[in-house]
Amino acid sequence: MSDTGRAVRGHEGPLRIFIGFDPRQAVSYNVLQQSLAIRSTKPVAITPLIIQQLPLERTGLTPFTWSRFLVPYLCGFKGWGLFLDADMICLDDISKLFELKNKKHAVMAADVRADFERASLMLFNCAHPDNKKLTPEYIEEAGGLHALKWTEKVGWLPEEWNHIVFYDPPKEGAKLVHYTAGIPAFPEVSGCEYTDEWMRDAQYMNSAQPWQELMGNSRHVEKVQNFQRQRNAQAPTIRPATSEQVSKFA
Repeated sequence: MSDTGRAVRGHEGPLRIFIGFDPRQAVSYNVLQQSLAIRSTKPVAITPLIIQQLPLERTGLTPFTWSRFLVPYLCGFKGWGLFLDADMICLDDISKLFELKNKKHAVMAADVRADFERASLMLFNCAHPDNKKLTPEYIEEAGGLHALKWTEKVGWLPEEWNHIVFYDPPKEGAKLVHYTAGIPAFPEVSGCEYTDEWMRDAQYMNSAQPWQELMGNSRHVEKVQNFQRQRNAQAPTIRPATSEQVSKFA
């Protein structure tokens, strides 16, 4: 067997990441997935948890309050999968978080001061026997899930991987920031810790280089130039209003 053949069969595939999606603030999901993609040194497969697409009806404060626990099920109870709340931003290489995985644990989370946020970041060992119970039917009715009570096999991650604005003391060098009280796009929290970082990524997400730089040497130039000539020829001519027309609105 060739070395190449062994490498292909041994490849684990992209890092599987699931992000809660709330249509009321879609920008949260988009900024987070952008921050993950641009800083990761390994391929990532990012999936939004959209409640209408999932075998679950239970919701809470957000549409993904309960669907987050479907990650092992959605991964076919194989490999590892990461869940993240939408109102976060990743400022480091997310593959470093996956390097902390320990197969003796069913789930790993940051041991944060705000214990109600422990389930806001969960690294699931999807094949662990304790996670087999996390079926849609179980999640629909079970209690204690946000306290990670379905298993005793919980591993703890460094707090820097879930730095919670307003709840944790201000800290430089956070790897993953959680704006649990609201993303900096809201005027009510604009100026909070790590506002500049979130705004920078949001601006980059919505940016593009000028058309000429991207497409100026492409095969499409002639067609675009023809389109522009036709568009300009059809554009209505704007003439100054006459005094009579103006007087009607005086």
